Amino acid sequence: MSATRMMILGLVRWMQPVHGYDVRRELLSWNADKWANIQPGSIYHALRKLTEEGLLRAVATEQVGGRPARTTYEITEKGADEFESLLRGLWWQLHEPTDPFTAAFSFLPALPREEAAAALRNRAMLLRAGAESMRAAMDSEWMRTTRPVHVSWIFELWSARSEAEVAWCERIAERIESGVSYLPAGLPAKESWVEWQQRTADPDDSSTQ
Repeated sequence: MSATRMMILGLVRWMQPVHGYDVRRELLSWNADKWANIQPGSIYHALRKLTEEGLLRAVATEQVGGRPARTTYEITEKGADEFESLLRGLWWQLHEPTDPFTAAFSFLPALPREEAAAALRNRAMLLRAGAESMRAAMDSEWMRTTRPVHVSWIFELWSARSEAEVAWCERIAERIESGVSYLPAGLPAKESWVEWQQRTADPDDSSTQ
């Protein structure tokens, strides 16, 4: 949510006075719905909420023909301060993204080994394709002539992350296929997860009683 607020405030400050439609169009042209989790349907709501909070102000509303009315926004002094605060917070703090795959991977033993390894190799294939697409975009005329240089640096970051995860997926797939035990070293291979849980449970933990 803080990223959404920061980006909308920043775009209004950059483009003002600006219609909400143009803010939405700009964010979609950045594909922000994919990498910043900014849903297109939430942008107008966010603009209204930021206005209610005094961070933006509506300076005009106009309607042309039968088209929906368009409101023009500007940032307030309070909004500019909020943008600066959010911007620096996102720069200087580490924010771990929510990753549904990590949730699924925590239940690795629920999948047959063959399927788990195949799924990891498939994930690696998809990530590799994405990384290749980003590298092509970085080398394209579109990137060189229509986008600021730092946009290509973002693509470079995404590509590096994808390549690192590709290597991880392939490495873990090999370990799974090798038959390595999912249980900690030293425990009998035949020991079940329930027995391991009982062995490691805190005796003071009432939830295990």
